[in-house]
Amino acid sequence: MNSNTEPAQDNQSIEQEKTDSEIKNLSPSATTNDIPEFGWSGYAERINGRFAMIGLLAVLLVEAISKISFLEWSGIINR
Repeated sequence: MNSNTEPAQDNQSIEQEKTDSEIKNLSPSATTNDIPEFGWSGYAERINGRFAMIGLLAVLLVEAISKISFLEWSGIINR
């Protein structure tokens, strides 16, 4: 009878370990193990997104400091 319950306990512990490792893999991390590469990669998209956020922040700062729109400030629109 004892041998019948041991495999069940082993299966439960294996399932618990799988769940714990899956949770760790899904948790957000500030670091990455990605290798920089060209093309459509997770690393390239992450860097592209970060540069886009910096660019948007720069445009908003120019508008806030100069009190005119970025398009007028850059000379694209004349008013």
